[in-house]
Amino acid sequence: MIRQFELVERVQSYDPEADEDVLNRAYVYGLKKHGSQLRASGDPYFSHPVEVAGILAEMKLDTSSIVTGLLHDTLEDTDATRDEIAGMFGEDVARLVDGVTKLSRLEVQSESTKEAENLRKLVLAMSSDIRVLLVKLADRLHNMRTLHHIKEPARRARIARETMDLYAPLASRIGMERVKRELEELAFGELNPDGRSSVLARLGYLKEKGEQIVPQVEAELVKTLKDGGLVAQVTGREKTPYSIWRKMQHKNVSFEQLADIMAFRIIVADVSQCYQALGLLHGRYQVLPQRFKDYISVPKPNGYRSLHTGVIGPLGQRIEIQIRTEDMQDQAERGVAAHWVYKQGGPSTDAPQYAWLRSLIDILDKAPNAEEFLEHTKLEMFQDQVFCFTPKGKLIALPRGATPIDFAYAVHSQVGDTCVGAKINGRMLPLRTTLSNGDQIEIVTSKAQTPSPTWERFAVTGKAKAAIRRFIRTRQREQYLQLGKSLLDKTFHEEGYEPTEKGLDGVKANFKHATTDDLVAAVGAGLIGAREVMVAVYPGLKQQRPSARNGGADVVPITRARSKVAKASDGARTSGEHGQIAIKGLIPGMAVHYARCCHPLPGDRIVGIITTGKGVTIHTIDCATLESFSDSPERWIDLGWDAVGDNDAAYTGRLKVTVANQPGSLSSLSTVIARHEGNISNLRIVNRSMDFFDMVIDVEVADVKHLADITAALRATPAINAVERARN
Repeated sequence: MIRQFELVERVQSYDPEADEDVLNRAYVYGLKKHGSQLRASGDPYFSHPVEVAGILAEMKLDTSSIVTGLLHDTLEDTDATRDEIAGMFGEDVARLVDGVTKLSRLEVQSESTKEAENLRKLVLAMSSDIRVLLVKLADRLHNMRTLHHIKEPARRARIARETMDLYAPLASRIGMERVKRELEELAFGELNPDGRSSVLARLGYLKEKGEQIVPQVEAELVKTLKDGGLVAQVTGREKTPYSIWRKMQHKNVSFEQLADIMAFRIIVADVSQCYQALGLLHGRYQVLPQRFKDYISVPKPNGYRSLHTGVIGPLGQRIEIQIRTEDMQDQAERGVAAHWVYKQGGPSTDAPQYAWLRSLIDILDKAPNAEEFLEHTKLEMFQDQVFCFTPKGKLIALPRGATPIDFAYAVHSQVGDTCVGAKINGRMLPLRTTLSNGDQIEIVTSKAQTPSPTWERFAVTGKAKAAIRRFIRTRQREQYLQLGKSLLDKTFHEEGYEPTEKGLDGVKANFKHATTDDLVAAVGAGLIGAREVMVAVYPGLKQQRPSARNGGADVVPITRARSKVAKASDGARTSGEHGQIAIKGLIPGMAVHYARCCHPLPGDRIVGIITTGKGVTIHTIDCATLESFSDSPERWIDLGWDAVGDNDAAYTGRLKVTVANQPGSLSSLSTVIARHEGNISNLRIVNRSMDFFDMVIDVEVADVKHLADITAALRATPAINAVERARN
């Protein structure tokens, strides 16, 4: 355990103005509060906060951070109070200690929920002061160094997995590569000891085979640079077992195929010498394709700057070389701690390297629960980067695989919400297009646009996914409220009653809902039957099914008199899969989906079925699937197509076609459909023989008459043996 005077000397070695009295008082206070408490190793518990303070001193942090490290467990594990700490050490320290206090007191449902809640609280705390994260990382680092003292394997594995999934990426995000490497290595040893042992064995074999390779390569690189008039410091090292293992998995290559098991670092005086050294090396050695990266011109989001290249270097070795200045090296190892802002007037998260943190705060605002926040945060932290530019040249860093939707939300949430298209390098391309390094993106917006649910399928960033999901949840609730009111009005009116706010408010508790709107939305979502609510409001009613009033028929008639509500909302336009849909019998804004079993088209007789979580699903009147809803008459809505619908809308009609197996058959089929202004959106061969192919074709048409015209034209085509509309 670090002794009191040793800790003070460490801090004063880099900060001579550090408050020695505060450090001594914090040391004594923590020692007294933790008293006789012991760790799993049997050591005094206070040895842990002292070692955490020592790690923070290695990071060269300010006095408040060191004091926080000494006291970070006192609120949770001792009788210390926040007011007491604030009185003795100041409000700044009390706020930091409170921010990093472990959250074991939280009542949680599962370990995954606990992980999510911890991260959620951590992000909120570090959004105002990044030192919260630095102390938390030091705390986790020491816990990982002593993980082997925990006896339960499952608990060790959980802590190691959380470290690998959350804390190592967080360390990387703030540029603290030294901490990140050690966290990964310790977690890797716990989670995959066999894998780590195998990599270490291979590295050991390489050392025995060529023990002098690294010094020889260093010497030749120094000579190459010196011959070019450049004096530089060159150091070589092997990659860590975890980084080697991860590259073997990511690139799906063997140990021998890796090009950068050995990495060499060249430190020069200034930026111009970085590029001079690069030119000398590329002129002397053969460059490995696609291995050059310029992080000086385009720094990483965490502020990392360096030149990377891969060459077949001295002795024919495939090596990776990093070229940087001394300041860049300090930044690479210590991240945000390398340019400490607290001595100059307090914390700030406005610098460019904190853009990711502001993005997490945005996600936190939009995610409805801790688990979804955890999911989006992992998406935000784990993926490799691509760098794209706005038309004005602003750099936007995105995860690999990102699309223009991700870019739009990275620019601003409002830009994302109103995005209608994107120009990539001057060309209009689909929103699902995957972006590449160096792409220039111009987002086209419209005030009339709103986020589409389909965007979530190809959005990659957590920020974009969270914003899209939030909009969908808000829109769905509005739709469920409207639909629920419509269903309740209809059901109450059929019995001669009027639904009232007072009546619904009186029975909401029966259905375990906090507000009347929650109850109405649940009816709209199909979670509660409208008749159940009516019977709860008027208990004297007999719970007879509507079918009983129709002579006791078992099957509910599909064609029924339109309700007052349906008449009142005739001609309403509602949003669905085809943009603005004109259907009679729906209320504006209602969520609509077309049944894939029958593919209804304008001109078909249709009926709506309320589907839990989806709104209304539209079926043709003769769809066989409707039989399964015969016992649920309250879910049926009588619908019809509006005669003044959207003429530009495209609907999917499905055809079953038998085509002769001969040259030109498919060409004839597609030509006939195109000639009649249809568009094939999908084609699937379901059966084939020597003479014929049976296939199912989805064709975009305007209405049922349009599909009938195409069907007739296909039947008149010699190469086509049979055509019929496919159903169910």
